[in-house]
Amino acid sequence: MKHKIGFNRLGRKSSHRKSLHRNMTTSLFRYERIKTTKAKALAIRRTAEKMITRAKMDSVHNRRIMNKDIKDKEILAKLFTDIGPRYKERPGGYTRILKLGYRQGDAAEMVLLELVEEEVAENKQGKKKPAKKGKSTEAPAKAKAKAEAEPVVKDETTEETATESKEAPAAESATAETAPSDAVPEAGTETEVNAEESTEKTATEDNSTEKQKGE
Repeated sequence: MKHKIGFNRLGRKSSHRKSLHRNMTTSLFRYERIKTTKAKALAIRRTAEKMITRAKMDSVHNRRIMNKDIKDKEILAKLFTDIGPRYKERPGGYTRILKLGYRQGDAAEMVLLELVEEEVAENKQGKKKPAKKGKSTEAPAKAKAKAEAEPVVKDETTEETATESKEAPAAESATAETAPSDAVPEAGTETEVNAEESTEKTATEDNSTEKQKGE
């Protein structure tokens, strides 16, 4: 039975176990994700979360206490300036454990120990969500305002070409209207000439028939 066992000693002496906790917590804060066995991850998670809870309040006293375990100055600064404020509104549970399977050789269960990404705090502060991709109404409004602000400059060349293009169809329509009126008289004269020729032919034919009858 498991009685009066407060933590996992990991089969190591106290000095070896303390150095293991210091090194692995430093690596966790540096890379924010480490691969280790399940037993070590469960033991180190307790130490790491206590450090993050203390790092929420940046003070000289807290930095000195953390400096006993974290000897790297860059990681110590990252803990108090980045990681601690990231979880300021989170009451606990700063890490997660993801199972990877069993290690070949001794069949030890391997896991990923990583920091939880905190996005809820940013949404609570009132930051606006990014707009959806699509047709934006701001661009046409800006273009319209810009067009109204700019002075209108008349181009004489374009006006001349426009007037010429308007006059050209008018001239063509005028010629089209006058052409049929000229052609009508010509057609009339041809018909009159043909009619006169036909009357002359009929008159000569009548005279010839009368002469034949008189004989």
